[in-house]
Amino acid sequence: MPQETLTSRERVIRTLRRESVDRMPIDLGCHFSTGISAFAYWHLREYLGLSTDAIWVPDVVQFLAYVDEDILQRFHCDCMLLYPRWREPMRWSPRPPYAFTLPASLDPETTADGDIIVRQGERSMRLPQGGYFFDGDWLSEWRGLDPEDHLALYAREAERIHRETDYATMLMYGFGAYFGDIEWQMEATMDPEAVMAKNEVALERSSERMGRVIDSMGDHIQMVCINADMGFQNGPMCRPSLMERVTMPYIKRFCEFVHRNSDIKVFHHCCGSIKPLIPMLIDAGVDVLNPVQISAGNMDPHELKAEFGDDIIFWGGGANTQYVLGVGSPEEVRANVTELVTAFKPGGGFVFNQVHNIMGDVPPENIVAMLDTAYELAFYQDE
Repeated sequence: MPQETLTSRERVIRTLRRESVDRMPIDLGCHFSTGISAFAYWHLREYLGLSTDAIWVPDVVQFLAYVDEDILQRFHCDCMLLYPRWREPMRWSPRPPYAFTLPASLDPETTADGDIIVRQGERSMRLPQGGYFFDGDWLSEWRGLDPEDHLALYAREAERIHRETDYATMLMYGFGAYFGDIEWQMEATMDPEAVMAKNEVALERSSERMGRVIDSMGDHIQMVCINADMGFQNGPMCRPSLMERVTMPYIKRFCEFVHRNSDIKVFHHCCGSIKPLIPMLIDAGVDVLNPVQISAGNMDPHELKAEFGDDIIFWGGGANTQYVLGVGSPEEVRANVTELVTAFKPGGGFVFNQVHNIMGDVPPENIVAMLDTAYELAFYQDE
């Protein structure tokens, strides 16, 4: 095995800049769409002979675990989640044998049917009996916190990661991508001028807030995330020409603001079949695309790399979570990872991560096979 010559943070920064690196970076859990279910994480730690006593859940809705440094080191991961610890934690078991740390303010209650309900006023979310994540409203410990206090919490954690570790990180909350749900799409179709006026207001607010992010943690983060799923399984959610008119100009102006005022790169989380939109995102200045849903229609990895690999960083697409990772054998997982890394890695511009999150019922053997195979194939000296 070749020797590493860069720190994790150096490796990610150089990849984002399209400079030569010793190996492709590997991510597990730097974003709430690159992570792992707390249930799968519990089994992974047990399988590796590691303690399960201190697993905490930063994303309670998707029920994702914080990936601890012992796991990051075991699998040669290069990124760390930027998320403050809960103010008042509690230990909670949804069902035996699991126990996790959650914010005490959520106060889960179990119904007669065995479902688990969390309420905040009139809003609620539900974990079905035997389920792995909540559905319903998206509830959070941080709701109601003063925005400046919230930003300060993140800034302190970003500074800690920068000072105490060599990992790369990103700010993933608070910035949309000027695109919305089905009601938004209907309004954009019928009254695009009204939607563009709203996007103008949203851009002004985002730019003002991004300025505060740059001032408070700009030297400590490598990326900022904008979030908007724009694709279905078989194509974009609405006409690309409409999105080109009402969405992309605002993404472009946001990216220009970020790039003009900092060295931070823009990471766009966008699920689905979005190949017709990728040239627009590149033109808008998006630096990184995630999760690269290669299991969706018209998202062939070889075509994506050939057509767009020189112009955008692919962060994801390294393992097929929809049809292989959770249902295949470890040997099938290794073959799938080998195929996808072979497609995306050549020439750089690729950060290994599975497509979206690892679900709660994925066997630990498959997770180990995925990440170990990724590292075995990671070095560029082998090419």
